[in-house]
Amino acid sequence: MPIIKPYLTSLRFTSTMSAGTGTGAAFAIAATAFTTDTGVAATAFPSTFAFYNLYVNGVLQAGNTSTITTTAITIPDGNAENGGTPIVVEFVVN
Repeated sequence: MPIIKPYLTSLRFTSTMSAGTGTGAAFAIAATAFTTDTGVAATAFPSTFAFYNLYVNGVLQAGNTSTITTTAITIPDGNAENGGTPIVVEFVVN
């Protein structure tokens, strides 16, 4: 039976599609283009987390629609979205 850590919290980062660079499969938004829940500029995404949720325009996206590193989130074909479309990345960490 796996050991479950007793404490979970979430960290949310917000930005817009206009902060992204690249096209097609290479479209990515740098972690530094996001702000945290406290309204300050993010420096990096968490290096360890249980899972993350991606919301595009407030709609939860399927798990296979993005990949993430500590420095950026890649959203294939995200450049086709309107630049003002809000992006929220929520990490559940333990």
